[in-house]
Amino acid sequence: MARPENVMQVFSLLDKSNCRKCGEKTCLAFAGAVYQGRRPVTDCPTIDHDRARPFIETAVAGPPEDDQDAFLKDLVDRITRCDLRQAAARTGGRFDGEKLTVKVLGKDFSVDSSGKLYSDIHMIPWVVVPFLEYVLNAKGQPVSGDWVSFRELAGGKARYPLFQKRCEEGMQRIADVYTDLFDDLTHLFQARQVESLFDADISVILPVLPLVPLMICYWKADEGIGSSLNIFFDRSVDANLGNASAFTLGAGLTQMFEKLAIRHGCVIDHT
Repeated sequence: MARPENVMQVFSLLDKSNCRKCGEKTCLAFAGAVYQGRRPVTDCPTIDHDRARPFIETAVAGPPEDDQDAFLKDLVDRITRCDLRQAAARTGGRFDGEKLTVKVLGKDFSVDSSGKLYSDIHMIPWVVVPFLEYVLNAKGQPVSGDWVSFRELAGGKARYPLFQKRCEEGMQRIADVYTDLFDDLTHLFQARQVESLFDADISVILPVLPLVPLMICYWKADEGIGSSLNIFFDRSVDANLGNASAFTLGAGLTQMFEKLAIRHGCVIDHT
């Protein structure tokens, strides 16, 4: 990914409407944030991706795009050799003799012995890949209640700066701009309040997978102290999913919340 030479190089890619949908007051302020490395250029909802391509960071939450089809095919092939009845016991799912069904964000997601997928939600890669890897690799370790950050996961330390940028900072921007809507969005996916130990302005646990809960804690800005948002995983995620798919889930949730917030968010008063 190329780095912009100056602010105006970024500004020239924008529509200069000052629509504020990115959370900045002006397009020039957004361009400055991109130049300083604080925002990805794709945070602009109207950006022309072809023109901005040199400055768009390549996703690393999974295999390279050219290998996605081969990677997914390999997972499906492995599913055809998997004992789905035994997998149901490991994953907290249910097997009806034909399909294994697991709750993903509170919705049914199923696979049969031929690798065919069935779902109440869209078949999007950031759900499909972690779901299949969970079915194949989950060891069935119970949820421990021991919450850790992504950097504390096995192999997570090296990838934490990118997780922080793509997931935590991305969600924080959404919560800053659409605070009430952000809280509502989490509850669309069966979120529940957390115990007082982790109490924040918004503090919820999302049942992403039966043995892979995710906790979001958001603190609003207050008396000169900036807002903050942290994402935590149950310690059992190492045994039941792994950091690569945990990253994919975090990044996917962030992108989904962003799209929903922009689509359904109310007008923000900047006066």
